[in-house]
Amino acid sequence: MKALVTGASGYLGGRLCHGLLKQGHSVRALVRRTSDISELPPPSSGGVFELAYGDITDYQSLLDAFSGCQVIFHAAAIVEPWLPDPSKFFSVNVEGLNNVLQAAKETETIEKIIYTSSFFALGSTDGHVADESQVHCEKRFCTEYERSKMTADKIASQAAAEGVPIVMLYPGVIYGPGKLTTGNIVAQLLIERFAGRLPGYIGYGNDKFSFCHVDDLVDGHIAAMDKGRQGERYLLTGENASFKLVFDMAAIISETKKPRFSIPLCIIESYGWLLVLVSRLTGNLPLISPPVCPIALTTQF
Repeated sequence: MKALVTGASGYLGGRLCHGLLKQGHSVRALVRRTSDISELPPPSSGGVFELAYGDITDYQSLLDAFSGCQVIFHAAAIVEPWLPDPSKFFSVNVEGLNNVLQAAKETETIEKIIYTSSFFALGSTDGHVADESQVHCEKRFCTEYERSKMTADKIASQAAAEGVPIVMLYPGVIYGPGKLTTGNIVAQLLIERFAGRLPGYIGYGNDKFSFCHVDDLVDGHIAAMDKGRQGERYLLTGENASFKLVFDMAAIISETKKPRFSIPLCIIESYGWLLVLVSRLTGNLPLISPPVCPIALTTQF
């Protein structure tokens, strides 16, 4: 089986490439020429692992990359709480998916598409434990990222209804070893915590999210390739826990003190606006921005 992985230079995509290779599959990794590919294995002479240079916003590059592949893992996305140009969320997360679907239709060898969505596409659960029937209420969006993933989810569902062999996966909050990207937000927050830049809990710290280890997520993607049914939705989530628990566990493991206080969301929001200003001056995207604050809602699966 030859698999094409979009977003292969990202946190999840890179780990997925390694996981597929361990299972004996051939992998073609779609990366941009400017991508950091340090976490990927070196290309092999026998074609077991190879790089394809392109972009999901470049339709022709997708046609070239898909040629000869049987499975598409579409893991590419912009995962940021804020961008100076919010239209990029839709050009990549929405139009990029449209390009992948159309290119797959034109590639005769494609048997299945595994689409990595997000728990954001399903919206807040408002405290109850949800399942695969959960849909976004579309009344409120915390970020443009959330809006774009919800829109893309509707496109994926419509494609499935039209007979496209697509399986939709919904990861929770991802954690574990790997590249430090926005997709690895747990590691980034812990770094901020131990560096002293995040001295307390965010808000009350008790809002619950569904966490998923990155290696379990990789296993879930491979299982979806082997056993996932066309048009089905699968939650790749785990324990429902609070970031307070995460910070407390990190303190116990590292034998350091737990945070002694909570930082009100209004202060976090003010700090986020400051980081946005710095971002506009430096071009470096902020780790925390004002849209992050309303995300402190209970989301359990």
